[in-house]
Amino acid sequence: MEKGMRAPIVTVLGHVDHGKTTLLDAIRKTSVALKEAGGITQSMGASVVTTKEGKKITFIDTPGHAAFSEMRSRGAKVADIAILVVSADDGVKPQTKEALQLIKEAQIPVIVAITKIDLPSADIEGAKGQLEKEGLLFESRGGDTPVISVSAKEGKGIDELLETISLVAEVHEIKGAPNGNLEAVVIESSRDKKGAFANVVVRNGTLKAGEVIQVENIKSKIRALFNFKGESVRDVLPGEPAQIIGFNQIPPIGTRLTKEGVGETTLAPKDVGKKLGKIKEGEIAVVIKARSVGSLEALLGSLPPSIVVIDSGVGDVIGSDVLDAKSANAWIFAFEVAVPANVAKLAESEGVHIEKFEVIYKLLERLGELLKKGQIEILGKAEILATFPFNNKKVAGGKVLEGKISKNDLIIVKRGEKEIGITRAVSMKRQKNELTEAKAGEEFGVIFEPQLDFEIGDVLVSVRR
Repeated sequence: MEKGMRAPIVTVLGHVDHGKTTLLDAIRKTSVALKEAGGITQSMGASVVTTKEGKKITFIDTPGHAAFSEMRSRGAKVADIAILVVSADDGVKPQTKEALQLIKEAQIPVIVAITKIDLPSADIEGAKGQLEKEGLLFESRGGDTPVISVSAKEGKGIDELLETISLVAEVHEIKGAPNGNLEAVVIESSRDKKGAFANVVVRNGTLKAGEVIQVENIKSKIRALFNFKGESVRDVLPGEPAQIIGFNQIPPIGTRLTKEGVGETTLAPKDVGKKLGKIKEGEIAVVIKARSVGSLEALLGSLPPSIVVIDSGVGDVIGSDVLDAKSANAWIFAFEVAVPANVAKLAESEGVHIEKFEVIYKLLERLGELLKKGQIEILGKAEILATFPFNNKKVAGGKVLEGKISKNDLIIVKRGEKEIGITRAVSMKRQKNELTEAKAGEEFGVIFEPQLDFEIGDVLVSVRR
């Protein structure tokens, strides 16, 4: 299928304080289409601008927070062209180098935008010199990297930047075939009252409302299709962003969407018990809920090793999250999502802690506090004196050495100094009598869930986090 020129897909990368958002805002203000439309839908994750020459450019909104490096990485890979934003008064910073590495790995052309040139402390040549040390060679010095000086505040250099993007797109022959095989990339996804949805950008082919599409093992029929301005449309052409409604599950960001290989949708079953058995002393079990897949993945990628995520997902905290947390004695952290009153009441009755956060830094700081405190109280210790099978399960016969062991306690199984794992005492008996607890000097039989490979001589440590 013969391809024609399409709108280039551009991502803006750089250090958090170097003016990426301000630059994008300034670019949007110059767009003929956006002036006519009276604004855009910011939550789309991408927007389309039209230059004075009538050429379209699609910009992907990539977050600037360091924790969102994974999303920036995916943004660079889906894009045709990258704009590397560097402040004239600050020069190259660690995130600048990180962004440049992402661009190199994606093997896409880069345009450098030197920002904040209106500041008294601006040093344009100094910033260029630092970038050259990172391996960039500018056109003015015989290389192939364009560099544009811009002031988003004063609107200087914006038209030149857009013109340069169009020229680079022509040189690299960025094309797409409306009648070709569909290829689109998920740049954001979440769930709201309308159901699961995905924001995508189309690289080839045409998205059409009513068609069946596939993202990994998730197949769906497009129930509704919206352009970047939030308008309902029947189709979306190459180079354009769109929002798709109709998914049964939330598709992962960075994945490709096609019309080929449509198969059955499968969900991996949750196995909280298996994860619980792997939690060690000094670790904290958590359930994480976030507003979107992008936010969730960025958050999960920022957690320290001592945080064990027994479950995570997108959307408000629900009853099953509370029950999962209870089974693992875990905390629930809600990032930019709600905790309905009935769920909060259930959590209170089940003794599950839920904490809400709107800023990722605050959530990570809180986790750090919990790790420092340890959050572990030893309630009792017992030694395993015998083991025997019962109803396809392994029973431990033990004697309490100190404190007490209670039904539903969280139990650390130790063999000498080695931890075998963490489990829960789900059933306790003495002979045929059910027990709720056994005190120092008393013997008991116990069944654990999940099952661990314990032996005679192992020590059971009952703990509360």
